[in-house]
Amino acid sequence: MHDLLSHISESLSSVFDSIAFFKPEVYLALLFIVVMITDLIFGKRSLKLCRIVACAGLLLVVYLDLKQFALILDGNHLIFSNMLLLSRSGIFFKLIIDLLSFILLLYFGWDNKLNGHQKGLSDLYSIAIASVFGLHLMVMAVNLLSIYLAIEMVSIASYLMVAYRTENAFSTEAGLKYVLFGAASSAIMLYGISLLYGFSGSLDIIFKYSIQHLSAVNPVSSSFAMILVLLGIGFKLSFVPVHFWVPDVYQGASTPVTAYLSTVPKIAAFALLINFISPFIFTTYWKGFDIGIAFALIGTVTMVAGNFAAVLQTNVKRMLAYSSIGHTGFALMAVVVLSLHSVSVLSYYLLVYALANIGALALATYFANEAGAEDVEEYRGLGLKYPIASVCFVIILISLTGLPVTAGFTGKLFVFSAVYGVYQQTHSIWLMLLMITGALTTVVSLFYYIKIPLNLFLKRKEMVEISNKKSVNLLILSIFISFILILLGIFPHWVLQLL
Repeated sequence: MHDLLSHISESLSSVFDSIAFFKPEVYLALLFIVVMITDLIFGKRSLKLCRIVACAGLLLVVYLDLKQFALILDGNHLIFSNMLLLSRSGIFFKLIIDLLSFILLLYFGWDNKLNGHQKGLSDLYSIAIASVFGLHLMVMAVNLLSIYLAIEMVSIASYLMVAYRTENAFSTEAGLKYVLFGAASSAIMLYGISLLYGFSGSLDIIFKYSIQHLSAVNPVSSSFAMILVLLGIGFKLSFVPVHFWVPDVYQGASTPVTAYLSTVPKIAAFALLINFISPFIFTTYWKGFDIGIAFALIGTVTMVAGNFAAVLQTNVKRMLAYSSIGHTGFALMAVVVLSLHSVSVLSYYLLVYALANIGALALATYFANEAGAEDVEEYRGLGLKYPIASVCFVIILISLTGLPVTAGFTGKLFVFSAVYGVYQQTHSIWLMLLMITGALTTVVSLFYYIKIPLNLFLKRKEMVEISNKKSVNLLILSIFISFILILLGIFPHWVLQLL
């Protein structure tokens, strides 16, 4: 009995000690409660107030993220009985997620269709804050149980966001598809987790003894368990072969929700993937399949499938959905050559990709609000009517393609350099295939990205209908993002010095 009491005392002491490293997440939990209570108290009048509270709260969380850099000067910290890991790269990922989420919360209210929802957007802000909390957990999770709980928390919030516009049949259908695919991937991942736990006898994947125990199991069995877990994580990353949900869900969801799903969960999923596979890569005990070769193959197929499918699309949102699959494949190049340098490169690439993707979707909303244009053909002649927005669209698409002098070019250059540096040492045919595919698919991406500038400036339309409502906020956001993409392309060290 005395031993049990002392164990409880030690556990409580460990929990209280961990809270000092968990302050941003504590504030996010409180922010979720405050936004929800604000909505309950003020009802339909709470829209602007909930938005102000959510945005101000996220800025406070960003400040707390920055303060966490001082906590890890003496190294990484495992907290809550080894469930979560606080590291420098993890803090940077959280910082990116919070800043992008702040922009997206502002963006929610600027979409005419979403803003016209009869229930208002107050619920959506509380769901988004809950999702950000789950994304923080995904970035820090290093225990099989915490990994599963974090992914499920984000998934449930994502299902609600996709189907938020219940009066829209297409949105409801997209939400249902997302739930079905998500439930299947969750079940697959949970089965893989149970197998890994049964084989290793531990939920802690970060420790060497867990991999040692796995090495005593038949390599086929342990590899099968690993593949199942990676498929579950891959659902969030949307790499091939678990990418089928992306086009329909992205097209069916409201454009700001599409911007959210295509950026911040993907960033958190990459951080989670790095945490999960690092112990298996940096050890000699793992006897299963070669993880580097597996991701080289997945990255190659994902780049090809995403970019070639995007060429065939006419709907702007659907085209950007397939484009995001291609970008996932390109980002996997940095995972294949996993190291501290490649993680820094990956962080930079994901930041500039996310900014550009949000900018592109914000401009898709702008043209939908102003001229009702949703397909590429409907953009004809709009470049002369909306010159500032159109020029910004061109800059953002140049960054997504990876052309100078934008941040997209710098990001792709860094990724290629990281892969080529490892190739010079190993002369791996898989790395060579990966680089060739990356270069070719970058050229292919020109064929679908150029459709938008072509229709904006070089094709004419007899009459363009202009709405009375001006989307000034979206225009300001697109100008800001365009400026940042050029600035980060010229001065990438502003970001890299934080890593």
